[in-house]
Amino acid sequence: MPNDHIPGEPHEHEAEDVREKAEDGREDAGADREFTERHRVSAESDRNEAEQFRRLAEEAREVRDQHRQALETVREEQERLRQAGETARTASEEARAAAEDARHAAMEAVHATAETLQATLEQMKVVEEMRRTLRDIRDVNKLDVN
Repeated sequence: MPNDHIPGEPHEHEAEDVREKAEDGREDAGADREFTERHRVSAESDRNEAEQFRRLAEEAREVRDQHRQALETVREEQERLRQAGETARTASEEARAAAEDARHAAMEAVHATAETLQATLEQMKVVEEMRRTLRDIRDVNKLDVN
């Protein structure tokens, strides 16, 4: 053991190196803990922002769905109004055709009445002519009797 007689200086130096390395390790561990904590806080903040964005996106989807439903309601109402307009147009066309038929029937009735009146007038003329003839015959018979 030739080195046993050397004073404790090299061992002290090694111990000092070990203490320094341990201290450096503690500092590094502390720095790592700070970095990890900052990273954790940053990750938590990112999660909170992501959750807020998700909520905003969900609200936007709900608004979009409500808007889509409102547009569908408007489209359905427009379709009902179009159908009602078409029904009214058809009814109006049918009423116009019925009015035209009624006008033609009224005109035919007027013509038939005029023809009837004309026939009645002609019959009255015949009757009047027959009365004159009868009066004339009666007058002639009265003259013959006298």
